[in-house]
Amino acid sequence: MEIRAIIIDDEPLARNVILQYANKISFLSILKSFEDPVQALEFLNKEEIDLIFLDINMPVLSGISFLKTLKNPPLVAFTTAYTEYALESYELNALDYLKKPFSFERFLKTIHKASDSLQSKNTATAIQYNYEPAKGAEFTYIKANKKTYKVNFKDILFIEGLGDYIKVHLEKQHIVTNLTMKKIQEILPSNDFYRIHKSFIISVNKIEVIEGNLVQIKDIKLPIGNSYRQDFFAIINKELP
Repeated sequence: MEIRAIIIDDEPLARNVILQYANKISFLSILKSFEDPVQALEFLNKEEIDLIFLDINMPVLSGISFLKTLKNPPLVAFTTAYTEYALESYELNALDYLKKPFSFERFLKTIHKASDSLQSKNTATAIQYNYEPAKGAEFTYIKANKKTYKVNFKDILFIEGLGDYIKVHLEKQHIVTNLTMKKIQEILPSNDFYRIHKSFIISVNKIEVIEGNLVQIKDIKLPIGNSYRQDFFAIINKELP
């Protein structure tokens, strides 16, 4: 499974070390790097993050104080040159405490801990998801961020696969949850939603333009995968007069 992470550290060298280590791990994606925790707040409010590499001693706001402000924090691995904060970090349920300078082997151990934790969480959430919309229903329920969202099918633009997660792109927002592409395809009305790529399921009602191997929905162009192309165009051609 992919681990989506960010770095918050005021030291450029420390951020670069984590980036270099992360580049060696295929399933770890560093989405963004911040030198100030306050800068990261807006990003965290918009994006679904699995893990934060968080420095403790920073001039504007300490890592520990920052973590205390988050209502539903992702996994956190503290990265610091000091040992005196270790106890407090574990009281905050931190995933790990990396004392600088740390080796790649020590970093990899943290990533494995994160992977194990996320796998357990995903399994538990998948077991909890047991809502099946009735035949002909116009909506479903999707769990994300410890909330349950009612999602009207007519509001869905497209579904994007993100490894063990999916991102449901709606008219006014998006929701990230750990359903599989296969599962969401079983839930969606088959007459209105078609898979055009291993990573995309689209609402045919939202298509604006089809050009070559691209489908445009709003201002977003999505690729049509080679293995889906024939079936997709067969369906589209049936609708033509």
